[in-house]
Amino acid sequence: MFDLFTLLAIGVFLFIVVVPAIIKILREYERAVIYTLGRFTGVSGPGLILLIPFIQQMVKVDMRTLVHDVPSQDVISKDNVSVKVNAVIYYRVIDANKAINQVENFMAATSQLAQTTLRSVLGKHDLDEMLSERDKLNLDIQAILDSQTEAWGIKVANVEIKHVDIDQSMIRAIAKQAEAERERRAKVISADGEMQAAEKLAEAARILAGEEQGLQIRYLSALQEIANDRTNTIVFPFSPETLSKVFGR
Repeated sequence: MFDLFTLLAIGVFLFIVVVPAIIKILREYERAVIYTLGRFTGVSGPGLILLIPFIQQMVKVDMRTLVHDVPSQDVISKDNVSVKVNAVIYYRVIDANKAINQVENFMAATSQLAQTTLRSVLGKHDLDEMLSERDKLNLDIQAILDSQTEAWGIKVANVEIKHVDIDQSMIRAIAKQAEAERERRAKVISADGEMQAAEKLAEAARILAGEEQGLQIRYLSALQEIANDRTNTIVFPFSPETLSKVFGR
């Protein structure tokens, strides 16, 4: 017969060691990959799970969307500009079996793949594209990551490039380039304006040259404008023919 102390010790042992090994409770977002004598036998959860002690083991997997910061990467752009780029990726496990059995550590593997993909994709683009076409680059990186992590049971939901850091000397060069571009556009706009004005003046001249009465009205209009000006002396050249036409003589 066992004495009271022995029974109590056995009860404590069962409660501390055996019961936790048998009864597992998983939350709604958790799944358990079950192994029986080392062989994969299924995925269970959420809720109450019963395991055979010392025969079955489980690996718990979080099925929620995970957020991972991609460390800053040194990238050489297509136009040979050195920049530092970091990003953030959002992904989740959609197949717990593959996430545990197909890759040693799916979090570390996804992180390393994101870093190499970030460098590879951005290295194919110019600096201007990195700064102005982030949405397109985000989609390109996401598509590549998603296709490669599918075998691990991972779904990459989103990729966002956070910062593109440029050297100070390159920032000054870009500022000079932007200033030169603004000056060029201003000159082009001014030249276009002068061209349009010249075309309108030439058209007006052709109209006045073909309309004798129109030319007379233009002379009278010019006289009225000068008369309204507060000047001491007004000199307005007229040919005799013009005077006779204007005054009807």
